[in-house]
Amino acid sequence: MNKYIAILRGINVSGQKKVLMADLKVLFETLGFTDVSTYIQSGNVIFQSSETDKCLLITLIESAITQKYNFSVPVQIRSHSDLADIITELPFKEINVADEGAKVLITLLADLPSQNNIEKLLSYVVAPEKLRIIGQTVYLHCPNGYGRSKLSNVFIENKLKISATTRNLKTAYKLLHLSVANDQVSK
Repeated sequence: MNKYIAILRGINVSGQKKVLMADLKVLFETLGFTDVSTYIQSGNVIFQSSETDKCLLITLIESAITQKYNFSVPVQIRSHSDLADIITELPFKEINVADEGAKVLITLLADLPSQNNIEKLLSYVVAPEKLRIIGQTVYLHCPNGYGRSKLSNVFIENKLKISATTRNLKTAYKLLHLSVANDQVSK
């Protein structure tokens, strides 16, 4: 079995696209996934599946959500090891997660961005903010807070022309920890 983390975009934000995590857990279980657990209301689901094709998993999950709720939700899937690599590759090594983990954002991209679009996005980065793109991950440090940055998830999607979803570093660490904890429980 493969351990995955599904990151849903745009649910339970300002009363829009309401999805109870208990219902989402059941939905994932009806799709045949095992060891399903959720973390906070923003749509983070840890699960196991024998399927190895992440694109197939995304299509399956997005279709099931659309069918059940009558709205679409973009989903990003990363394996436990993918998420571990994303955290290991964090370019802002000086960041203290306990103090600034909510000011460092990890944006997961559905595809690799073009160099031209990367350069366009980078032209909007203004100090003290920092932004780096490694593969299908955007790393953003907003010392003044994410809410004050123009580099929102929607802005990044528009400039890179790729579907994306964002979580802060504290949440990413927690998801990594929970996926390890769930794995130890299931053995």
